[in-house]
Amino acid sequence: MKARTSVPYIFWMAIFVVAPLILVLIYAFSSKNGAPTFDNFRMMADYGPIFTRSFLLAFFATIICLIIGYPLAYVLSRQDHRYQPFFVMLIMLPMWMNFLLRTYAWMSILENNGFLNRFLATVGLPPVSIINTPSAVLLGMVYNYLPFMVLPVYNVLIKIDVKLIEAAQDLGANRRTVFRRVIFPLSFPGVLSGVTMVFVPAVSTFIISTMLGGGKYMMVGDLIEKQFVGAAYNPHLGSAISLFMMLIIIICMSVMNRFDSNSGEEVILP
Repeated sequence: MKARTSVPYIFWMAIFVVAPLILVLIYAFSSKNGAPTFDNFRMMADYGPIFTRSFLLAFFATIICLIIGYPLAYVLSRQDHRYQPFFVMLIMLPMWMNFLLRTYAWMSILENNGFLNRFLATVGLPPVSIINTPSAVLLGMVYNYLPFMVLPVYNVLIKIDVKLIEAAQDLGANRRTVFRRVIFPLSFPGVLSGVTMVFVPAVSTFIISTMLGGGKYMMVGDLIEKQFVGAAYNPHLGSAISLFMMLIIIICMSVMNRFDSNSGEEVILP
């Protein structure tokens, strides 16, 4: 009976997951005339600056999300249980809106005659030029992916037994020591999940860099898109880059899982 109920799932996976991956593999290791080749991977060396920019922006976006998201998740976990669902809903509320619309909104805010500069002019401050810069791309990435950092950390923090914190305080630990030796070690799995959930989509994003960067700061996602649409049509190179990014992401997730498995549940009290 169980085998029969799994047939639709297996069929779905085969059509929409396995088959596309096989096509990517075939295109990545073949030329335009269908001959086997590794030239598609050699051509990736010409786009080294794009890969570097993508990983750097994704790295900084992840760090900023962690710096902002962890305190936010911590404060949220310490609120009254009756109000926590409401605050969680406020964090998730932007995610209910279309990704493209959210990015368009930031274009209206950051453009030279946008809301930000109009506000600065109202209070007598000089205008700032952020749109079409790496800072705008980074800001868009942090805004869109911040909930992916907050929610995993919050879900771990609310599960920490209060008795552990009370035990540490009874042993003479101050607030800083309690956080450093009890709270943060126990919340580390949530941090790793948040880092993975932010870094993986950030490193392959393309809409944000196109709209907020003005097309001046191409990222890997933009590069892949251009290989499948437009004048630079080359699905073989696009498949090779996609396969390479897939391997990088799998490696990153494996490393994170390894750290997660080694983190353990031990708490060292003073």
